[in-house]
Amino acid sequence: HTISATFEIMTYTVSVTAGTGGSVTPSGTLILSHGTSQTFAFHPATGYRISDVRVDNVSAGTVSEYTFSNINANHTVSVQFAIIVNTVTATAQTGGSISPSGNVAVNYGSDQTFTIAAGEGYYISDVKADNVSQGAITSYTFGNVTSNHSISAEFRPVTYTISASAGAGGSISPSGSVSV
Repeated sequence: HTISATFEIMTYTVSVTAGTGGSVTPSGTLILSHGTSQTFAFHPATGYRISDVRVDNVSAGTVSEYTFSNINANHTVSVQFAIIVNTVTATAQTGGSISPSGNVAVNYGSDQTFTIAAGEGYYISDVKADNVSQGAITSYTFGNVTSNHSISAEFRPVTYTISASAGAGGSISPSGSVSV
């Protein structure tokens, strides 16, 4: 009698997907042998970040890599990306306004325009973008925002000069040029 036996190693499927804004390597559907290991690397595109990695539909967090060790079942891996959001902090001193104001969220690579207006009895004395004077302007645009920024508006009261003088036989106080 002759007895022969043929054996094959067990294989498993690992399905890998990436959402918009990045990639994963390797990707697609992999056929892996029982007991092997496989590492996956997640790569956000410029302006994006990893928002969640899901392994077998359970969150693994915002890891940049994930490794299956001693594979003995089918698995799924998916990665989601989110656009990076930067903050422009916009403030105005007493005497006017800046719009929008406060902490303004700006998507990576977008432009953000600010409008500066003096209140009644005031004028714009300076606008500073990232602490650099831009002069007495009424509008400023941060173009292609890829990091956090700040903008501040400064105002001063409008002043007038009164020339005071008295003729013979009397006095005025204060006299001369008086700023009010």
